[in-house]
Amino acid sequence: MLRCIAIDDEELALELLEDNIRKVPYLQLVASCSNPLEAIRVMQDQPVDLVFLDIQMPGLTGLQFIQSSPLQNCMFILVTAYEKYALEGYNLAVVDYLVKPVELDRFIKACNKALDLHQLRTKSKTTGEASVQDYFFVNVEYSLVKIQKSDIIWIEGLKDYLKIHLKNSAKPVITRMSIKAIEEQLPPTQFVRIHKSYMAAVAAITSIRKGSVFLGEQELPLSDNYRDALFKVIGRAG
Repeated sequence: MLRCIAIDDEELALELLEDNIRKVPYLQLVASCSNPLEAIRVMQDQPVDLVFLDIQMPGLTGLQFIQSSPLQNCMFILVTAYEKYALEGYNLAVVDYLVKPVELDRFIKACNKALDLHQLRTKSKTTGEASVQDYFFVNVEYSLVKIQKSDIIWIEGLKDYLKIHLKNSAKPVITRMSIKAIEEQLPPTQFVRIHKSYMAAVAAITSIRKGSVFLGEQELPLSDNYRDALFKVIGRAG
């Protein structure tokens, strides 16, 4: 569970941000603030893992707030109407930079990144070994569905949507997300892009023949552009 606060001086924007936060099951909203100074007082009184904040606010901007944050290990996601501050935001090591209006699937992607980072930090502290989250959430018909990475067999990209084929599931999970976005969330040693529209779990690959990759009886296309990457992952020359 990530303890988070939302900061925005516009009432409607703050309400929309609160609503999105409540839709993500691993987020716990501990405070909503209309200005950064109020948020600083909250963060001094209780632990906060993640802050969603606007940039253009009176008194103290979002970027200035990050630089003056009382919590050293707190994560930040910027939610703003201005794209021009993106580079400066990333220079401050923000987790993500969202431009209003924010679609729920894009919001969830940013939250997944924060969860991965939090898990990595937690595991590093407790075991001394870096680890990544073994699951993530996707938006499916106004609900969040948990996907275990180890359950994924293959993924098909259909324009702005994905079909995620899972073990022991007759029907794929269909979500509004790009194949590039999900590729960034999957371990590159366990999942490999084989075509502009297809990814496969390395462990599920049973054979490779000419322009095809076989996962048991399932045949997927293999593009020349991804052939070298595939053979590199499986440890063979193409």
